[in-house]
Amino acid sequence: MLIESFQNEKVKNVTKLLADNRFRKKSKVFVVEGQQENERALQYDFEPVEFFVCENIFKGKLPECRIHYVSEKVYEKIAYRGSSEGIIGIYQTKENVLSSFIPQENATVIIVEGVEKPGNLGAILRSCEAFGIDALIVADGKADFYNPNVIRSSVGCLFGMEVFDAGNDETFEFLQKNKFNIYTTLMDETAEDLYKRDFRARSAVLFGTEHSGLSDFWTGKGKNTLIPMAGSIDSLNLSNAVAITCYESLKQKKG
Repeated sequence: MLIESFQNEKVKNVTKLLADNRFRKKSKVFVVEGQQENERALQYDFEPVEFFVCENIFKGKLPECRIHYVSEKVYEKIAYRGSSEGIIGIYQTKENVLSSFIPQENATVIIVEGVEKPGNLGAILRSCEAFGIDALIVADGKADFYNPNVIRSSVGCLFGMEVFDAGNDETFEFLQKNKFNIYTTLMDETAEDLYKRDFRARSAVLFGTEHSGLSDFWTGKGKNTLIPMAGSIDSLNLSNAVAITCYESLKQKKG
């Protein structure tokens, strides 16, 4: 059966899941668009519920799950990125608890406090996955991991990462309990170069918002760290700063 009406209840449900964060959380499902992203979700054992496929666009192998075929107009209506690749999947969310995470002896964890923009969070996830970061913690975060823009900008890297949403107190307790070297990024005279930090031991690097940096909660709780720069500007885009830090961690472990 081909779904051709925008008024179809399943079509309206997908549209609402894309637009409404509260509805996603209540439903405990989320939307994945695109062939590569769906392949990664399945690869990392996310449980599929159903798929919406436009046969005129989709050229890949169909997953083994309930499939609804839709017209091009309906697909363009429910697709976050327009008429891309012709497949949209609905998956069950996973609940990750920070206390259940057991870090390796040389684990590197990235912590971002108060990140709000889904695109920024997705870019950070992409860097973390690319450079072998063991976990990403959003401390007091306001962004939804399952926001479609997070999934899109991470190119599905979300699915292969250990990700946690935890408050500052819980995060600090976890770092102390697991004997992490804590590296903060507060802007003051005590900061030392990132390249002087030892990422061959358990390490956690904390970043604040681009607008106001780390909160006062983290003052005095770690060794202050900066990325040395040669230009006149004294700060970087958050996702760029995270990417450089992730690469330095990988370089030290490889070296």
